[in-house]
Amino acid sequence: MDLKTESEDVDYERPAPIEVFASRSTLHGISHMFAYERMCVKRVLWILFFLGSLGALVMVCVDRVQLYFQYPHVTKLDEVATPMMAFPAVTFCNLNSFRFSRVTRNDLYHAGELLALLNGRYEIRDTYMVEESVLQILKERADFDSYKPRPFNMREFCDRTGHDIKDMLLACSYRGRQCSAEDFTAVSQMCQ
Repeated sequence: MDLKTESEDVDYERPAPIEVFASRSTLHGISHMFAYERMCVKRVLWILFFLGSLGALVMVCVDRVQLYFQYPHVTKLDEVATPMMAFPAVTFCNLNSFRFSRVTRNDLYHAGELLALLNGRYEIRDTYMVEESVLQILKERADFDSYKPRPFNMREFCDRTGHDIKDMLLACSYRGRQCSAEDFTAVSQMCQ
């Protein structure tokens, strides 16, 4: 009877040589660095290029991390005194492009879906999200039973329902002089 120890039964496999890994790897150039053939000029050049690229990568990374931890900031301020300066350009942006109080039944009929107030069947969308007072007005204006729509002009709609600077400008002064809505010129609107 032959008694074998447990360690004799286990067959340990040696790991595959690095040449096998390199030949199957998709890392560019590694198959040229760890080839089965003997050391040659081509192999030495691949190793030098790889180590040079790796060194450049490490240098750039270290430089960027050091710069990050320095918290650099640049503040440059040039003050120029001028006796006469043109009235500055001012931009007013309003996410609510149209005033609901100016939207008519005809506007709702033609642009209600575009305004996300009505669905494709001329029904009020998302009634649970609308305030009760607004919902009541919307129900009255969206009643299209026996309604004969008139022609619709998008430009006229934008001009009539868009916001007016006279309503938005509460106070204005420039260079010690009071200014008003007449000092402003509309350059572009949503409908233009």
